[in-house]
Amino acid sequence: MPLLQVRDFGKRFDIHQLGRSIVAFEDVHFDLAGGEFLLLRGPNGAGKSTLLRCLYRTYLPSSGSATYAASGGTIDLATAADVDIVQLRRSDLGHVTQFLRPRPRVSAISLVSEPLRIAGYAASDAEREAAHWLRAFGLKEEIWSAYPSTFSGGEQQKVNLVRALIRPRRLLLLDEPTASLDQQARAALVDRLRELKSHGVTMIGVFHHPEDVLPLVDREYVLAAPKTVAYRNGREEAYVAD
Repeated sequence: MPLLQVRDFGKRFDIHQLGRSIVAFEDVHFDLAGGEFLLLRGPNGAGKSTLLRCLYRTYLPSSGSATYAASGGTIDLATAADVDIVQLRRSDLGHVTQFLRPRPRVSAISLVSEPLRIAGYAASDAEREAAHWLRAFGLKEEIWSAYPSTFSGGEQQKVNLVRALIRPRRLLLLDEPTASLDQQARAALVDRLRELKSHGVTMIGVFHHPEDVLPLVDREYVLAAPKTVAYRNGREEAYVAD
């Protein structure tokens, strides 16, 4: 059985005031084996990021299934209880975005090393690994002990990426992680993804610079342009949005 089997997967956002729905994506089908890298493509607004959020269950899908072969047995990510999704996020699922919501009064190196400490690493080993990747991503050592809330947007993005990638997960969802990164950080990111893939991590990604990761990609999936569904005289009528 594939690690992830997606069937008839879809998400729409209902705008009741306007009597219409925005179809983010629909009828998505794919299988993903362990260790594969799937690149999502499609025009702006095609629902690439929304698809990742539905798999991570930040959004609740509107239709279909996403059957995941967890270590404790198969589970449908579309219908699983919230408590089961929370547990999967701790053990199996990772979601990487370009945005950081820094916690107040927590240093960058503490924030980055935290996932390893939670996993049982000694504090010294966790900080050593965190320092390695902060340096690789080009974050200056003199600010590692400062609070990321005081950092520039680019520096916050680097902290966010290192934290999200420092502890391997079985399934990693990558949502535009290279947006706004400088060349050194983009190269460091690709190096880390290559390392994770070599250890069997499965990945689904949306990339602002897809050429960066093409050597790692096993397959691509292209999403169609978005649609709006209008309700006229009590009937649905679908048309491609402008």
